[in-house]
Amino acid sequence: MEHVPPPAEELALLDRELAWLDARRVQLLDRRAWLLGVLRTPVVPPPPPPARPFAPAPSTRPFAPAAPAHGTQNVLLVLGGLLLTVAAIAFTLFSWGEMGIAGRSAVLAVVTAGALVVPAPLLGRRLPSTAEAVAALALVLTVLDAVALHAVAAPGTDGFAFSAVAAAVLVVIWTAYGLSLGRLRVPLPSAVVAGQFPLVFAAWAVEAPVAGFGWALLVTAAADVAVALWGRGLAVRVTACAGAVLTGLTALGLGLGLSVSARDALGAVGPGALLLAGGALALAGAWRARTEAAVFGGVVAGLAAVASVGGVPAAALPWSWAVVVYLLCGAGLSAVLRLRVPRPVSRGLLAASAAVVGAAVLWAAPVAAAALLGPVSLSAGVWSGAPEGLREALGIALPWSASASEPVVLAVAAGLTAVVYVRWPRTLAEGSGRAVAGSVATVLGWGAVPALLAVTDAPYAVAVGAELLLVAALLAASVRRGGDALAVTGLVCALAGAASVGVLGLAAEPATYAVFGTLAVLSGGAAARSGVTTVRSLLVCGSVLCATVIAVAAGASLGWSAPHTAPLVLVVTAATVLLGARSRVPAVAVAVELTGAFAALVAVLLAVADAPFLSLVLALCGVLAAASALRPERRRAAGYPAAALFLAAAWVRLAASGVTDPEAYTLPVSVAAFVVGHLRLRRDPSASSWVAYGPALSMTMVPSLLVAWGDPHWLRPLLLGIAALAVTLAGARLRLRAPLVIGGAVLALDGLHELAPHVVQVFDALPRWAPPALAGLLLLAVGATYEQRLRDARRVRESFGRMR
Repeated sequence: MEHVPPPAEELALLDRELAWLDARRVQLLDRRAWLLGVLRTPVVPPPPPPARPFAPAPSTRPFAPAAPAHGTQNVLLVLGGLLLTVAAIAFTLFSWGEMGIAGRSAVLAVVTAGALVVPAPLLGRRLPSTAEAVAALALVLTVLDAVALHAVAAPGTDGFAFSAVAAAVLVVIWTAYGLSLGRLRVPLPSAVVAGQFPLVFAAWAVEAPVAGFGWALLVTAAADVAVALWGRGLAVRVTACAGAVLTGLTALGLGLGLSVSARDALGAVGPGALLLAGGALALAGAWRARTEAAVFGGVVAGLAAVASVGGVPAAALPWSWAVVVYLLCGAGLSAVLRLRVPRPVSRGLLAASAAVVGAAVLWAAPVAAAALLGPVSLSAGVWSGAPEGLREALGIALPWSASASEPVVLAVAAGLTAVVYVRWPRTLAEGSGRAVAGSVATVLGWGAVPALLAVTDAPYAVAVGAELLLVAALLAASVRRGGDALAVTGLVCALAGAASVGVLGLAAEPATYAVFGTLAVLSGGAAARSGVTTVRSLLVCGSVLCATVIAVAAGASLGWSAPHTAPLVLVVTAATVLLGARSRVPAVAVAVELTGAFAALVAVLLAVADAPFLSLVLALCGVLAAASALRPERRRAAGYPAAALFLAAAWVRLAASGVTDPEAYTLPVSVAAFVVGHLRLRRDPSASSWVAYGPALSMTMVPSLLVAWGDPHWLRPLLLGIAALAVTLAGARLRLRAPLVIGGAVLALDGLHELAPHVVQVFDALPRWAPPALAGLLLLAVGATYEQRLRDARRVRESFGRMR
């Protein structure tokens, strides 16, 4: 619905628009008169060019009159005015003593009077730019006259008092001069600029306190606001608006400083009155201003009102509780929604309210962050014993006793945003603003709970239980709402809170089982009730991670070492394989199986210190991967990892048994795998060579290569090189990718192992400049034949891509 203003407000709006149109009409009439003067000036046609044979015929289009060089004219006039001004200043400062009192007065009077009179005939002759330059010089001369008058007629008077009077007189003179010569643009804005100083100089002259300067600036700002609203001409209004902003903000800054530094409520009354008057002035200006200025005025008025009203009770309270007072005052600005206030002003006041609330929340946020992130310090002392209070578990040095107001600030801010979300949905932007308010309320309410527990130093068990209940409430709310913004915010807060309380639960062994067991049940139950696939996937992943922690903790409780605990962790992976197979939602199944793969990685890392157990764990992982590969949709994704895990398990088992000749164990397996792969390729000619021959070749060649790198004799590398060469040639001949790649890689590494000592000797014999020189020649050769090498590489890639 569109906002329909009341008749009085609409009438004021029409008056402002008509005034603006009148000012614009005056500008257009001035421009029209100038254009008419230009068109009446005769234009002398240029002489015809000399006749040339075979020259093209001249154009029959009439010549347009050349546009006057306004830029050059303005530059010359400005430079001339500056030079005259410098000359006048130099005359006043340096040549003043060479003349008598009568001569000096006569010279300045004559020059000033002439400069003030000359613009009128210049305007009559339609020379507005020249008239503006002379008028600017005349204004400077009047300032010099005031300086000279003080030096001659009243040398003993106070400089600030005389400056205040002189500034007021100049304002009157320049205003009258500008109104009498209405076509000049300089005098009236200059009068506005001069009007900023009389009251300030007067306050300085009487040695007024800071509050006196504030009131002087505020009265000046009020005059500027009046000129900005009812002044004549755009330049005058813009200058007055700038002056009002500068003087008004300075006055409000002085009032705010006095209010904050007041020692008691009585001392804050005076600054509060100054702030309240400044807010009323800003509101009055915003009420009649245009949209952007009205919003800015509303913001200033709202902030000034908060500082004024809240400063009096806040002066009698400690700073931590004074923030609560300012927060409540800022929340009171939201009552503007129930008043008949112009929409731009209402937006500004609401922005001021949001700014106050946001500043209070930022002030209280460090305590909430410390309460949420503090448990990370417990990671170095897992199961070191349950602390007595929550502060001992946080491990962050903060003045908790002086932070009692931070949870109150967060709770009040959460309540205010919740009221906005519930009571006033129509005041926000088409649902998006309402969603933001609800999300902010959720985050603030969530942060207030751990902050309150930390400030009150709640017992460890009570703190853990309260945070678990908070996680359960957030999960229930997010699952019930579906997938909107508020549900996403609740889910994120729940996951972050679960991580925090999970780390907090690592302080004691019983707490670990209780916390992670509860989190696993909560995540699983929420996942079962959620109808959003992404939410279900995240919650299922969280439940699996909690189960992984419980499995590791169970091994530690049984007194098992890390390698012996690894098979117990694989139970979680086996459960994820079963859940993935039974899940009807593909995205959830993928999330469950990927989290199970992470648990398998944890098991491998736990067993890495014990080679026999590592071999067992790798083999069990291969079995689980092979079980997943039985499903058609997982055959390619799990089949290759299963083969790789089985190979890795075999290699680790051979290394752990101290076998120095692995070929005796791997070659029979490779032959059997080669036969199976060959049969597979005959049955399915479209199968890849990696599936058919990759496991067989890797089973023997990779362990042999690893042993050959540590073998000081020549027989094993020679036999391995011959076998790799044969496999490479066979792959190239039969156009099979796996034999070509595996054989070529093993052949290259085997040859590098054999040539490495000789290469080192050659490099030791070469001078130090030879390797860089050879590298440079190689780069030059490659650069010179870059296009040819690129075509060769492209042909090799295409040929490799056609292999199976």
